[in-house]
Amino acid sequence: MVMGPTCGMILADLGAEVIKVEPPGGDKTRQLPGLGIGFFRSFNRNKKSVVLDIATPEGHAAAVELIGASDVLIENFRPGLMTALGLDHAGLAPRFPRLIVASHKGFLPGPYEHRLALDEVVQMMGGLSYMTGPPGRPLRAGTSVNDIMGGMFGAIGVLAALRERELTGRGQEVQSALFENCVFLSAQHMQQFSMTGEPPPPMPARVSAWSVYDVFTLAGGAQLFVGAVSDKQFLTLCRVIERPDLAEDPALATNAQRVAVRPELLRRLGETLQQWDIADLSARLEAAGLPYAPIVRPEQLLDDPHLRASGGLVPMDTGDGGSTDVVLLPLLMGGRRPAVRQPLARIGEHTDEVLARFAPADAHASTPS
Repeated sequence: MVMGPTCGMILADLGAEVIKVEPPGGDKTRQLPGLGIGFFRSFNRNKKSVVLDIATPEGHAAAVELIGASDVLIENFRPGLMTALGLDHAGLAPRFPRLIVASHKGFLPGPYEHRLALDEVVQMMGGLSYMTGPPGRPLRAGTSVNDIMGGMFGAIGVLAALRERELTGRGQEVQSALFENCVFLSAQHMQQFSMTGEPPPPMPARVSAWSVYDVFTLAGGAQLFVGAVSDKQFLTLCRVIERPDLAEDPALATNAQRVAVRPELLRRLGETLQQWDIADLSARLEAAGLPYAPIVRPEQLLDDPHLRASGGLVPMDTGDGGSTDVVLLPLLMGGRRPAVRQPLARIGEHTDEVLARFAPADAHASTPS
């Protein structure tokens, strides 16, 4: 739903011709409700759509032809399915030695490799949910972090494999997996334990390295994150919020001293900050060069002035006569953002165009879109 499509979208955004092979009736992700409703639009732009029924001899043969004409095959099926179809790397490499297969799974080879996985499953297994929620209440992250990052690592592996093929003339299998991705995210906490011998507490219960690094409630119930991570920044914050008494208190002179009395310090700061208007305080913090952030909901980002001005949100034709703003890859190349190059593909929109490269147009029956 997300990991394989993310890998393909990244490569498509970077300029590759990416052909999405859909079953008759289309990718079921197109019709997901609830929190999945945005999956297809978010992770399938800049791709062509070909409909093939690979359960039929004709559809399977067409898939093999298409694979043979491609540099890379990306797949994100349950363990064993591609092997059963003869479309895994081991089955394809003898015929197509230059082919690169990017396989996205729940787990890399090992004791868990045949288990099914979801982002939420590996967040629980990989330490992320434990570190995200308060003690005793594991909490999944608020987005598909492992699916998305797993697709990113798949794309990174593909790019490296293409470069290696230039040197060796041979393709290879690239594997990316949800569980290993999540463990990579937890690696800093694993190292913390290895170095200290003390299990790291969940982030909501952590002992902060900085005295002022928290969310404060301001006037009218508005919330603002404020950070002051050095002695200089603490003095600046005291000046901004007009608390010279805190700046002059010798018991608060260093970060270590302030961390030691952090709960009381946050209480005193909170009493002052609850009197501030969020717009006024934000302006003063920005002018002073201090880290701060309002608590923003996803829908508010559609009107974020920085995203708009920097070109991070652009319109995409949804292929059904509508348009939607989409978030581009978070990088610049030569001063440009990789762009939306074509409308979101309709189901099977490019079947005839693509399959015509291999045989007369009537040799493969396509499903009407």
